[in-house]
Amino acid sequence: MEDCKTITKTQLMNKFHNTNLSGVKFLVTGGAGFIGSHIVDYLLAHGAFVRVLDNLSNGYFENISHNIANPNFEFIEGDIRDYSVCENAVREIQYISHQAALGSVPRSIENPILTNEVNIGGFLNMLTAAKNSKSLVKFIYAASSSTYGDSMILPKVEGNEGKPLSPYAVTKAVNETYGDVFSKVYDFHSIGLRYFNIFGPRQNPNNPYAAVIPIFCSAFLNNKKPTINGDGETSRDFTFVENAVQANIKAMLSLGLENHEVFNVACGDQVSLNEMIHELNTLSSTQIEANYGPERKGDVKHSKANIDKIKNLLGYSPTVLFAQGLGKVFDWYKDNSAEANNG
Repeated sequence: MEDCKTITKTQLMNKFHNTNLSGVKFLVTGGAGFIGSHIVDYLLAHGAFVRVLDNLSNGYFENISHNIANPNFEFIEGDIRDYSVCENAVREIQYISHQAALGSVPRSIENPILTNEVNIGGFLNMLTAAKNSKSLVKFIYAASSSTYGDSMILPKVEGNEGKPLSPYAVTKAVNETYGDVFSKVYDFHSIGLRYFNIFGPRQNPNNPYAAVIPIFCSAFLNNKKPTINGDGETSRDFTFVENAVQANIKAMLSLGLENHEVFNVACGDQVSLNEMIHELNTLSSTQIEANYGPERKGDVKHSKANIDKIKNLLGYSPTVLFAQGLGKVFDWYKDNSAEANNG
């Protein structure tokens, strides 16, 4: 069987930039993680220098190990909770894609203190180190659709947020507040990308806080019934990872934005969990039915993004929609089931 990292690498990707990236220096925090490693691959494929900062608590070195021989690749094993580590990581860097964080609503409910330390303390360390850098051009960070909280308005539009429903959502809202304050106080303008349920290769279905799509794909490949929290009508704007990479590249290389900005990163679509089960049955030629359990604390019932702002200001347009992305990731898990278990 072909190596899973090679497969993932060769799946990349439409081109999302027009400038020459040769010799341009990027830092990707959390670059050994799911989204971060795809950003790393894109940048290296286009000749950029990429430094990864990751403490490997949530990411996996296997996600980036295929880049070790590349002279444009550098790996720092370190923790963003240590300011000196952040200060060293931003040295001579021009663009930062800050992906390092502790995701997962359930994990934040179980351990709000750790989530706060990483997602707020670590974020502030990175933001401050970036602000103090003499070489930096742009700081982009992973925000979250969880910031919309208890708002019932669909689609979700930037500037129309509700109250957070979990400690994780609180941390992401605080990140945006810090970004806004640093813009006003220090004239340091960052961009937050509010991810809507990003999915794709390299998500670990065996992580205790795994996202729904890798869990469901794993269940179908093992001919098991997946468990749905609630009645299955919970809906999300599921977004293939290539779209998240596009948003990061276009945000980092954007011109003319002179304030802190946040953008929805999504497809502008809405898919229920029951609809996903139907799609997976089609892909796998099965007739598996789901088990239904209680609703999960901290979850919102429905989510769908308005993506007009990111289209208009960054030129973003999703290149892979849900059905195509689900087919891609299902095939990846099917071909790489052993490696997928490692992240």
